[in-house]
Amino acid sequence: MNNSKVAVIGSGYMGGGIAQVLALAGRQVVLADASPELAASNRERLIREAADYGERGLFPRDAGEAVAERLTAAASLEDAVADVDLVEEAVPEILDLKHETLRRVSAACRADTLIGSNTSTISIGTLAQAVADPSRFLGVHFSNPAPFVPGVEVIPHATTDPSAVDRVVELLRECGKVGVPITDVTGFVLNRLQYALFSEAARLVDEGVATPEAVDLIARTTFGFRLPFFGPFAIADIAGLDVYDFCYGSLGAAYPDRFAAPSVLSERVERGELGVKTGRGFLATPRERASELATYRDEAYAALSGLLKQLGPAPVDY
Repeated sequence: MNNSKVAVIGSGYMGGGIAQVLALAGRQVVLADASPELAASNRERLIREAADYGERGLFPRDAGEAVAERLTAAASLEDAVADVDLVEEAVPEILDLKHETLRRVSAACRADTLIGSNTSTISIGTLAQAVADPSRFLGVHFSNPAPFVPGVEVIPHATTDPSAVDRVVELLRECGKVGVPITDVTGFVLNRLQYALFSEAARLVDEGVATPEAVDLIARTTFGFRLPFFGPFAIADIAGLDVYDFCYGSLGAAYPDRFAAPSVLSERVERGELGVKTGRGFLATPRERASELATYRDEAYAALSGLLKQLGPAPVDY
């Protein structure tokens, strides 16, 4: 999709950020919104914002000019999608509104146009009910703020053409993003993890264990500090799955309604697959490379510590 043209439907914070990503990657991008005036005003905002980011070194120096050259505002949704290779729907998270938008998009675009939705929680199969030829429809879920967060969930539903997934993942790669295909379930991966964490954090506050400030401080200075480099399975493998299994026993005894060792963990422990120390766990890390992994971990954490010191604290005490 090197020369692809893209329409973004919804030019607010998320849709606008997605449009900037695509424009800075050399794509021609057409914006549409509830009115042509809103699309036009948001285009001007995105150009000013890109120029400011360029001056601050967050975008390329010529970002304002690049976005101005490649980003246009359409008079209507139908005009925006009439001759594009991909449509990204980014309207508010209201099912009826998304269905109506997707009906209009699929009626007005070419038969070979891919259609993506930036929904954060609604099942893609549910949204697909409004799309003519749903084989070309899938979820393309950017995270906030879209210009700076690299990961994008790519979510086919039951009848999505596999080639659509491949094309979108490749487009994202060309835009400097990491497209990760997953299965279609409500909430996908990102928000199921995010909201599970928030639920437990809220319980700790409700129970008087810690203040919101303390919970946030612990989260970002302990396990959250590792997450830019290692996901939960890699962290578990490094710690040792037998350690995790033991900890689940303690937590399950204290909180039986919330904590029980997952079967995928217990089964590996029973087989002696304990993570890095045995060369196999959730991920396959050869034992002979364990010291190499530890070296990378230590250097990565030290570098992140240095970056945090360089940036200083957030302007609001988070």
